[in-house]
Amino acid sequence: MSEYAGLGDVAGKRVLVRSDLNVPLDGTTITDDKRIRASVPTIQALAEAGARVVVTAHLGRPKGAPEDRYSLRPVAARLGELLGQDVAFATDTVGGSAQETVAGLADGQVAVLENVRFNAGETSKDEAERGAFADQLASLADAFVSDGFGVVHRKQASVYDVAQRLPHAMGGLVSAEIDVLRRLTESPARPYVVVLGGSKVSDKLGVIDNLLGKADKLLIGGGMVFTFLKAQGHEVGKSLLEADQLDTCRSYLERAQESGVEIVLPTDIVVDTAFPSGDRTPEPRVVPADEIPSDSLGLDIGPDSGAAFAAALADAKTVFWNGPMGVFEVDEFAGGTRAVAEALTKVDGLSVVGGGDSAAATVRLGFAESSFGHISTGGGASLEYLEGKELPGIKVLED
Repeated sequence: MSEYAGLGDVAGKRVLVRSDLNVPLDGTTITDDKRIRASVPTIQALAEAGARVVVTAHLGRPKGAPEDRYSLRPVAARLGELLGQDVAFATDTVGGSAQETVAGLADGQVAVLENVRFNAGETSKDEAERGAFADQLASLADAFVSDGFGVVHRKQASVYDVAQRLPHAMGGLVSAEIDVLRRLTESPARPYVVVLGGSKVSDKLGVIDNLLGKADKLLIGGGMVFTFLKAQGHEVGKSLLEADQLDTCRSYLERAQESGVEIVLPTDIVVDTAFPSGDRTPEPRVVPADEIPSDSLGLDIGPDSGAAFAAALADAKTVFWNGPMGVFEVDEFAGGTRAVAEALTKVDGLSVVGGGDSAAATVRLGFAESSFGHISTGGGASLEYLEGKELPGIKVLED
């Protein structure tokens, strides 16, 4: 491969790759390397084409200064294992170590710079400060490849500003994500079913608003469902409730009815008198969705609802799922999420798991990645795309 994504022959060129290596760590142990594995194909393709690959990424949310717990050193080591070659590691982002490390690269070799968020310029709202940091990053490279889909909705130095300073291209991972999202929004095969969960309605307002005109069915579970149930006049006990969103939920229910979109809410709920924590043994009970006791809170959709959701997905040709149906980390409250995941594995069409907690749930519940059509690496970016928002990190590549 002598040419990559319109950059021409990259052999001998320093190519800065913005990857998404934001993986969970237990100390220095990586507990899920999915994002690193997803980043490998683009890095490997560039290295095999003879590029001198300089990888930049973030991990966690440091406050613009180095923090040992957010170091990318263990990530660089794992990347080297997956690539089958030594990966050099710079102990800073644009300082002496970064400059020396990049200068020492031979054709086909790979280096990882330290956490890009250790520099305050990366996330600064001040364009001059952000631009100054982007200038330093750009000085390390001859070309730029954007391959961190999880950050393309952020207007940050290593995502947006660097692309304005170097010949640039979309990496394979980002390209694949955008292709899938376009299939979800521009001409989805029907029936098109969207499954939304997670804790808050407010996190999904834009998605619901936009998809009410596109989807055929909208299945709603997770903590967000209790605001919908309350909007219908049902008591929800101690369940999670966003009282300021009741009118919004009522309007969505009305709009769905008017536009012929079917909103499916659970008919039964798994409740307990307390949130699972500590040494307390869970005491789950299944109750009708309109009869949640005042001393209880909903922690999962019930078995009848899980079966109904699966039935609603049975003939779907396009499915987008974002957000678990309950507290899937606890076995007693994982049944609803398992039912949805199982149903997605049987979809005869495009099934998309929208990243974040949904992707984590599939791993915890033992589903193979290959069981789904696509598992997104960027939940927030996926949601903003589905809301119809412009993603700065994509727009800058197209300009």
